[in-house]
Amino acid sequence: MIKGIHHVAIICSNYAVSKHFYVSILGLEIIAENYREARDSYKLDLKLPNGNQIELFSFPDRPKRPSYPEAQGLRHLAFYVSSVEDTVAYLAEHGVTTEPVRIDEYTGKKYIFFSDPDDLPLELYEA
Repeated sequence: MIKGIHHVAIICSNYAVSKHFYVSILGLEIIAENYREARDSYKLDLKLPNGNQIELFSFPDRPKRPSYPEAQGLRHLAFYVSSVEDTVAYLAEHGVTTEPVRIDEYTGKKYIFFSDPDDLPLELYEA
């Protein structure tokens, strides 16, 4: 039945800032970029190296989604990386602040949390 995750959709507050973050800093590939005049909205389709996708939307005057304290619902988006330390160093070079490296008590794997430009929680998990 379900074969995997196709995409995650994110609504951003500042399209140019979020596009720069996801494309230029995180390195996601642009599949398609469309301006939808009737909605005064951009839809940016981004591809991760494994083929999964993120849809980045901009809509005017959308309310902020609470991230802290954690609310019910989708908690965070996690990306897997080969080296948490190397990726943290790369993010730091690009002005992205991360939380300290943690160790998953069940798997022994390293992981960290950081935020996108709209303070949405993102995670890097060492695979």
